[in-house]
Amino acid sequence: MRDSASTLTLPTAVLPTRKALTFSAGKLVPAGLILIALAFFTLVLLLPLVTVLIEALNKGLGFYWSSLLEGESIQAMQLTLLMAVLVVPLNAAFGIAAAWLLGKFRFPGRSFLITLIDLPLSVSPVVAGLVFVLMFGAQSALGPWLAAHDIKIIFALPGIWLTSLFVTLPYVARELLPLLESQGTDQEESAVMLGASGWQTFRYISLPQMKWALIHGVILCNARVMGEFGAVSVVSGHIRGQTNTLPLLVEILYNEYQFTAAFAVASLLAVLALVTLVIKRVAVRQSMTQSEL
Repeated sequence: MRDSASTLTLPTAVLPTRKALTFSAGKLVPAGLILIALAFFTLVLLLPLVTVLIEALNKGLGFYWSSLLEGESIQAMQLTLLMAVLVVPLNAAFGIAAAWLLGKFRFPGRSFLITLIDLPLSVSPVVAGLVFVLMFGAQSALGPWLAAHDIKIIFALPGIWLTSLFVTLPYVARELLPLLESQGTDQEESAVMLGASGWQTFRYISLPQMKWALIHGVILCNARVMGEFGAVSVVSGHIRGQTNTLPLLVEILYNEYQFTAAFAVASLLAVLALVTLVIKRVAVRQSMTQSEL
């Protein structure tokens, strides 16, 4: 009886220690993961951003503004904004049409079309730029004809526009497609049964449902256009004052040992990225709120 009684009292003596160990481990593991995440965030994101801003202001605020207002910088800003204006609306229109078609209808070849839309995401931007050089360059099959008609695509604005259009093609469509698939077709079918035309159904039913997802996709598309380097670098020719976007200008200034000017231009891209992230966060929150409703 003494042996059995002693064996019965042992677990009650050990249990508090085990609970304490479990409780402390339950608090240490999340805290450790949070510290690792914060350290990674600081090392990979925060320190590079702070370094860019410090180096940009290394020679004072006057030199910073003069670097941004210099002729090549103004031209690079104008070209970057021009590409955004020419590319984003087209990709937004394509994304709406493609997502509505793929999300609301089932037809043969649908999976293949989705794969084609995702193709720019799987192809290296440098390879994409090289493809356009092989298609429209001087040594291509179209090269002699383009030269005879004085049409410049490669090493000119049309080449930059085509490559920017290609690399940003999937963003809007990919943001809208999951939303439209999850919503189904009940509301559209009800509208058609009540006598609404196809355009009325799209305008008053489908388009309001995709508003915030569309804004999110447009923001991502715009950010990629402004920050694209690889594909644009291949087709631009780096013609100073003509075909250099902001990312290309940063590379040129850095290679010429104009480090402070390079960081000044890079800081402008960093500020644009931060603004994009803030707008993106608002769009995501509004989209989640709308989906919950």
